Amino acid sequence: MGGQKGPAAIMVGVLLILGLATAAMSSSEKVATGEKTSWPEVVGLCAEEAKKIILKDKPDANIVVLPAGSMVTMDYDPLRVRIFVDTVAEAPHTG
Repeated sequence: MGGQKGPAAIMVGVLLILGLATAAMSSSEKVATGEKTSWPEVVGLCAEEAKKIILKDKPDANIVVLPAGSMVTMDYDPLRVRIFVDTVAEAPHTG
């Protein structure tokens, strides 16, 4: 009807635009908020030590430890921090 849109359609469009703008934030924009978003200093540490360091900087982090190469969702969650590990902690043995 003449290209008119109802309030619901307009709200969905606004939410979609806001969601895309948030997801498209560059890492420098995230850093500009004063919040740390990367922890290169934990590379080479065990997962538990890495978790402790990350939680000091970001106490509300939802830390997920995954095998290196794991498939993950592409959604952005500002509280989620993924730690990818690929080391063997002990000699494998039968039994």
